[in-house]
Amino acid sequence: MSASPTVSVLMPVYNSERYVAQAIESILNQTFSDFELLIINDGSTDRSLSILQRYAAQDPRIRLFSRENQGIARTRNELLHRATGEFIAVLDSDDIALPDRLARQLQFLRQHPEVVCLGSAYQIMDSAGRVLTALPVPLDDAEIQRLALAGHASIFQSCVMMRRAVVLDIGGYNNALPPAEDLDLWLRLGEVGQLANLPEVLVQYRVHANSVSERDCAFQRQQAYEACRQAWQRRGITGQFEATEPWRPGKDRASQHRFWLQYGWWAFNSGERQTAIHYGMKAIQTLPLQPAGWTLLRCALLKPLPHPEADH
Repeated sequence: MSASPTVSVLMPVYNSERYVAQAIESILNQTFSDFELLIINDGSTDRSLSILQRYAAQDPRIRLFSRENQGIARTRNELLHRATGEFIAVLDSDDIALPDRLARQLQFLRQHPEVVCLGSAYQIMDSAGRVLTALPVPLDDAEIQRLALAGHASIFQSCVMMRRAVVLDIGGYNNALPPAEDLDLWLRLGEVGQLANLPEVLVQYRVHANSVSERDCAFQRQQAYEACRQAWQRRGITGQFEATEPWRPGKDRASQHRFWLQYGWWAFNSGERQTAIHYGMKAIQTLPLQPAGWTLLRCALLKPLPHPEADH
């Protein structure tokens, strides 16, 4: 590795003992190797720090820092200011980067100097690592910005690669807007350069009960509205914030039933029969008198699977 690596990968960690080893290994196993992996243990109270220390002792590309809890936005900013690479990549500690992620994104950014922030398509997996579906993303700057200005997550945090100098020039993440600090940053980056997504799946994103998006869904929408309102004001436009359906199950049985059905059909249409069976059974256990769970389970058990590459 050169004295100043090409890419700095930023990984904030808070109580991720169950998943963080997989996240780290997915970076260490990248086909592109000229990177540093910066990790801040943000006051974890579980075994995260001991896991991180073990990996840091094994690979000199890992730079590990540990301190008291300061929250996600401050942690992202500290990582950003400690980075030395020309490019910044982000991977949260419960997600997984596919092996050619850094190589593919770096190639694109080298070829498109007008793009300051690049994401990609991604797979959704559950807490046990079962694949549910792959979600397409908008690819061009105009569509990404249109969606972002309406409050939609048109670029996903764990898929991002950015130009470090540009991110620093605009002040990094806004400490006042977590957990929508990512949307705010994309909006401000879109005012100084272009945004883009690659159509290929380069990251696996994990949905689980302890994630930030799961815990703070309502507050995240409130903060997203504020990020959009500030962007409308900066750009001198009249924006329209679009209400979105929650994309995580709530604590009530009806919400959980709806999401188990969604996850099950996602899995079925992705060719993941055992996962579809699992969620069909969870839907039945949640609301046994509702026929939709039984329909999902029957299809998962008996029907031919769609082609795995079929449109979801």
